[in-house]
Amino acid sequence: MSTITIASSHADAEAAEKVEQHHAEMAGRLALLTADVVRAARTDQARSARQQLLSWLRDELVPHATAEEQTLYPAAAQIVEARLLVEAMLAEHVLIHRLVADLEAAADPIEAAAVARALETLFGSHLAKENDQLIPTLVASPDYSVAEMLAGMHELLGGHGEHEDHVEDASVTEPGHGGHQCACGGHDEAGLPELDVRTIPHAIRHATIFGALEGLRPGAGLLLVADHDPLPLLAQLEQRAPGGYAVSYRDSGPELWRLELSRKA
Repeated sequence: MSTITIASSHADAEAAEKVEQHHAEMAGRLALLTADVVRAARTDQARSARQQLLSWLRDELVPHATAEEQTLYPAAAQIVEARLLVEAMLAEHVLIHRLVADLEAAADPIEAAAVARALETLFGSHLAKENDQLIPTLVASPDYSVAEMLAGMHELLGGHGEHEDHVEDASVTEPGHGGHQCACGGHDEAGLPELDVRTIPHAIRHATIFGALEGLRPGAGLLLVADHDPLPLLAQLEQRAPGGYAVSYRDSGPELWRLELSRKA
């Protein structure tokens, strides 16, 4: 986790960490899908990019918000110091739903891109409140068990927990050969969305990158920028999706590494 959280039980501490990891994946995926909408706004891929984002919003983000309203928020609302926070976050859910509807109803690709960016910004702020305020308040209370509340809830914990252990060594493509929580910093000269992981807290860095990669359509890619050779990340990626991504190094240190990661068709 990116901050120290005092929990009333070990199970709750683990549950809080899983929620934050899932949030990181969601933020990364939303950033890449949004970047695709913006990049495609003046091309014949605009409609497809918008539909990809809308599908993810309906299948992932909206159910996530609904699950929070059914589990975490009612419990947090019973804690005096969290009541106003819960009210504010429920209001943000209303805005999120409104922006999803606005994205679907946007009259043209430029308007859709603007709405997508607004939604990304709002969601990032919303997740920060959950990670830094709501979840720590809940897990610190002995009156509630966050682990029990979230048991079996894919919408809040995600579905890749079994792959989250760090892997320190594996066979990966060598340099030079083919092969905001999220810091999607625009696009490189080839039009690829750029993900600068140097600004992402280490504890959730891999989860954020995985979420971004899962947002790629087959054949699409991103440019990963790091301050070290990300061999453990590439090993984890191969473990999660064997042979699913092509990797090529554009720069290989000593101070900056830039890798192109492409999802195979």
